[in-house]
Amino acid sequence: MVLDVVVGLAAVGAIWFGAGFRVVRQFERGVLFRFGRVSEAVRGPGLTRIHPGVDRLRKVNMQIVTMPVPAQDGITRDNVTVRVDAVVYFNVVDPVRAIVDVQDYISAIGQVAQTSLRSIIGKSDLDDLLSNRERLNQGLELLLDSPALGWGVHIDRVEIKDVALPESMKRSMSRQAEAERERRARVISADGELQASEKLAQAARRMSESPAALQLRLLETIVQVSSEKNSTLVLPFPVELLRFLEASTTKVHQEQAESAGAAPNGASPPAESENDDQKLALGTP
Repeated sequence: MVLDVVVGLAAVGAIWFGAGFRVVRQFERGVLFRFGRVSEAVRGPGLTRIHPGVDRLRKVNMQIVTMPVPAQDGITRDNVTVRVDAVVYFNVVDPVRAIVDVQDYISAIGQVAQTSLRSIIGKSDLDDLLSNRERLNQGLELLLDSPALGWGVHIDRVEIKDVALPESMKRSMSRQAEAERERRARVISADGELQASEKLAQAARRMSESPAALQLRLLETIVQVSSEKNSTLVLPFPVELLRFLEASTTKVHQEQAESAGAAPNGASPPAESENDDQKLALGTP
């Protein structure tokens, strides 16, 4: 009878002793409560033992938690209604404070993230939300990190995911972008015409110094036009030929004036000279 009692007590003791072992994984830390009070240091990863019925071990995950922030509606500083959502990356750095100082640190971080996101929307312009997100992410991280440190939580980073705009605003921005592209195209076209005009003026000055270059350019244009297989080809009258005729006529007039001045007063020039001047004007020998 006594032996049975001893054996029973030994079995109960063995079960009680074996029930006190706990395993803390590598990414966890254990907070030990003894009669409701944190009595010892934080238990590290590995095998640890507690007193069943007396101690209670709370395991805290030390990994980085990815928590999406629900989309928040807000009005920007330039009176545009937007809908913005974000994502928060955080991890626990003090397991005791995360368990003792706040009831549910994950829910608390989520609520602070939502209110901070609405605050950032109200303080920012639409252009900042669309193009300057890095600065807004840093500001949002500072707003979250201040209360989170009191809960033993470190905010690793905060990212704004998407900015949803009203359809009317999307159409307005599309028209603005189209007008901007058209303006750039006109500026580029005007710059091209300006550069082309400068080159043409430079080419005209160069050709005016060498009349043969103008004739070569005319011949090149004729070759280009004839390659198009047109049935009718209209050629302009050579300008240089007109200049040659003008110069020849001017020379003949000058010679006539000189011969008239050399003859005696009241005497007419010889008929042979008149015939020679008429032949020279006609270009005949």
